[in-house]
Amino acid sequence: MDCYTRMKEMGLELPAPPKPGGVYSAIRQVGNSLYFTAGVGCKKNGDLLYTGHVGEEISIEEGRQAARQSIFNLLSIIEREIGDLRRITKIVKILGFVSCQNGFEDQPKVIDAASELLIQIFGEEIGYAARSAIGTNSLPGNQAVEIEMVFETEWRDEGEI
Repeated sequence: MDCYTRMKEMGLELPAPPKPGGVYSAIRQVGNSLYFTAGVGCKKNGDLLYTGHVGEEISIEEGRQAARQSIFNLLSIIEREIGDLRRITKIVKILGFVSCQNGFEDQPKVIDAASELLIQIFGEEIGYAARSAIGTNSLPGNQAVEIEMVFETEWRDEGEI
């Protein structure tokens, strides 16, 4: 079963890709098959869904929802860039940032939601990625979560369309 079928069965639909919040590229290709994304937060229809510190103003479950929305946003950016998410052969790594105060130690629980979603959408062979979950005292726009991704696609000749 492909990723689009899985998303449809889960009742999930990709949002419109969010616009970059500064002077940077949302995604960059390296060589013929490796891509790096910029960090993407939990916006939906241009509005941040969750702001503040996870474990204080935001619950861990809300932080997990923010991580899931960040993944949806990343996938919409990736689809715009590569044309078809079925071209992804491996999610190499995700790097998740969680806005929190000193002493908060549940960043992995929050970013697990992103890892779990990628496995649900792509299956373990493609979606099971290396991962880091980092706590920070502030993120742009006071968003609760920001995630970036490295992924691989099938190799293509430069002459291929």
